[in-house]
Amino acid sequence: MNAPLSNSALVDKDQAHMIHPLHHNPAHVNAKVWVKAEGSHLIDADGNRYIDGLSCLWNVSCGHGRQPLIDAASRQMQQMAFCSSYNGSSNPPAIELAERLADICYPQINNFYFTSGGGESTDSNFKLARYYWKAKGKPDKIKVISRIWGYHGVTFAAMCATGIAGYWPSFEPRIPGFSHIPAPDPYHYPMPEDGSSQGIAAANELEREILKQGPETVAMFIAEPVIGAGGVIVPPADYFPRIREICDRYEVLLVADEVITGFGRTGKMFALEHFGVQPDLVQFAKSITSGYLPLGGIGISDEIAAVVRASDKPWMHAYTYSGHPTTCAVGLATLDYIESENLVARAADKGAYLLEKLQRELADHPHDGDVRGLGMMCGVELVEDKAGKSWYSPEWGVGPKMSKALIDNGIFTRMRSEVVCIAPPLTTDQATLDELVAGIRNAIATVFGE
Repeated sequence: MNAPLSNSALVDKDQAHMIHPLHHNPAHVNAKVWVKAEGSHLIDADGNRYIDGLSCLWNVSCGHGRQPLIDAASRQMQQMAFCSSYNGSSNPPAIELAERLADICYPQINNFYFTSGGGESTDSNFKLARYYWKAKGKPDKIKVISRIWGYHGVTFAAMCATGIAGYWPSFEPRIPGFSHIPAPDPYHYPMPEDGSSQGIAAANELEREILKQGPETVAMFIAEPVIGAGGVIVPPADYFPRIREICDRYEVLLVADEVITGFGRTGKMFALEHFGVQPDLVQFAKSITSGYLPLGGIGISDEIAAVVRASDKPWMHAYTYSGHPTTCAVGLATLDYIESENLVARAADKGAYLLEKLQRELADHPHDGDVRGLGMMCGVELVEDKAGKSWYSPEWGVGPKMSKALIDNGIFTRMRSEVVCIAPPLTTDQATLDELVAGIRNAIATVFGE
């Protein structure tokens, strides 16, 4: 038997034949080739062990190597791996998963359409919003408002809603009808001069944009309850209640992008629960299968679902793998695991511990501008000038330098340029959380000095 190839040898083979998501050759030269994963750790081809600081891509919430999820896939594949769920066909795992989601999702969300991931879910909500407003006799309501730093995927339409400008230039011009408002970032959003709160002022940005676009043309506002890939931005408590009021006033659908925040990540099953608000549409993916298989979907309010069912025009939207029986079976097993292991409550408790420890360990560093989070998702924002909250220039390379320093300290995660994003599996034990914080502290010291 041939000896396993080294990490560098595998990277050479990879470079010869693979184009990667977010491909950029200079950033891939020192890539890691992962060959094994256990619990909250990833192991590369050279046998080096790293803390999985981002649950891979915010999705392996149950941790790696969970046998109930593996067994669920195997059982379903042996019985029937795949069948179509196009109109006129269905399968028990998809039916049961939709029924189960109705029990745990927002009270007015009781109907579900399945996709293969978050980007497909975003596009599905764009199309459903248009379908709905046409059926309601308002065909001009087609525009989408989202937020700067919001991430909603990078299919072509989803990319237009994503408010991270680096994703745009290579693919412009973007689709017309998309616009962005500022994020409700308590660290950077200016304090209102009229004495109102940051949350209300940031929410009122939506009202201004709706009026600018024309309320009769705006179909939906899409927002992550906690911005994830855009830097873990937790909104003020009064932000989403005001957003809900504005959407109701101007007949704009409120779409909650819970692709990252759903299924316990923030210490609630779904994150808008923190703010006492219900959306009209919700989208999910990632943690619904803990990343073991690709699955996503949208949850549809009773009122919108009734319009779909009553319409004499079919909803001509479809994906081959919508309602895939094997992925739905793993989704059901994941929900069982989340419940049996009490992961939602554990995420709240461990997340509070992680945030407090990060704040305590990093607060005195001159380049630690802000440490924030909710549940098991945290962000550490690094700045050049702590008093002025200003960032280093892109040429200085905070992101690449910190990524290397984190790897050197046994942590694999991702940066939003100047923000360290932290979202380990919900099952991560306290000792590993302590090790994670120590590694981040050491990485910052390596890059910026003590």
